[in-house]
Amino acid sequence: MSVRSTHLTDKLYDYLLAVSLRDDRLLRRLRRETARMPMGGMQISREQGQFMGLLVELMGAKKALEVGTFTGYSSLCVARALPADGRLVCCDVSEAFTRIARKYWQEAGVAGKVTLELGPALGTLDRLIAGSSAGSFDFAFIDADKPNYRNYYERCLELVRPGGLIAVDNVLWGGRVADARKKDADTKAIRAFNKRLKEDRRILLSVLPLGDGLSLALKRR
Repeated sequence: MSVRSTHLTDKLYDYLLAVSLRDDRLLRRLRRETARMPMGGMQISREQGQFMGLLVELMGAKKALEVGTFTGYSSLCVARALPADGRLVCCDVSEAFTRIARKYWQEAGVAGKVTLELGPALGTLDRLIAGSSAGSFDFAFIDADKPNYRNYYERCLELVRPGGLIAVDNVLWGGRVADARKKDADTKAIRAFNKRLKEDRRILLSVLPLGDGLSLALKRR
């Protein structure tokens, strides 16, 4: 019998946060402001943001990419982990949501590291590839519209360097991916994407039950 990951009860989850989360006022304020919004549930979890910052620092990343910025929690965690001369390119279509992100980047003193590209992300990614940015990014995070996950992934795989890392959010999709009765477009797209990643020999892969499921794809050297 294989050993399973520990089931996180509410009590154990609270303990996990109590012994590991290094939150601060700015992050808490951004979370509260976002939680009051109708689409506030799109925000990543606190422990996921901290984990992503750890990954960026562990890699010594200097150049990062984000597809889907929303109100800026993930980008704030990543930008803080980048060195002073680091660069984060954020792709999003919403002026309203990213206006909040800009405010917090400024307050955190990381606005100078962040370039926001407003518009459809596929167009932005194609321009980066055409502009000789292929193979130049250390880290990429994908958290946007699910039917385009494979398209975003293929472009990010071209943009990250060998040994670079792509993190993909929502791959467990609240458990719906494991429920055969769920046949909506988003769930089907994530199932197909997860299957594709498992078969992709260009990467090393791990799927973590963190937040709503986080896939880590390391581009082979």
